[in-house]
Amino acid sequence: MGEQAEGPRLGEIGLQQFAPYLMNRIMGRYNASLRHDLAKLGLTTPKMRALAVLSVIEGPTISQLAVYAVAEQSTLSRALDSLEADGLVRRIADPADNRATRVSVTEAGRAAFETLWPTMRKSYARMFKGIDAEERAAFVATLQKMLRNIRKHDF
Repeated sequence: MGEQAEGPRLGEIGLQQFAPYLMNRIMGRYNASLRHDLAKLGLTTPKMRALAVLSVIEGPTISQLAVYAVAEQSTLSRALDSLEADGLVRRIADPADNRATRVSVTEAGRAAFETLWPTMRKSYARMFKGIDAEERAAFVATLQKMLRNIRKHDF
């Protein structure tokens, strides 16, 4: 048997005190709250994530988009196939690196995302109900530090 890490076991910590469990519950609830509006637009969570990222970041490579959209590259590729077929994104060979492909959102894709944004904003606001601006800023700063601690990419 492998050596156990020092510190308390999960049963001693408890699920309600274990941050990864809480983060998964929060994101699961957030994604579930968007599903109805996503379905009305013919979108899935990976498609929505891709459009959200592309509405903020111009022309990332598919690899970068997979990191930002928190999606496996194979899942993202299928989502991009569908988004491209629907005219919501376009893929372009990277002129600086012929092995890479860049992705950009079309006007139709931007419009689809803007249709979804009010629901996303409402779900986001609901998560932070009763949490003042200072507490929210501290929480986001903590999340950013945690991401820096665990990330594999410099972007």
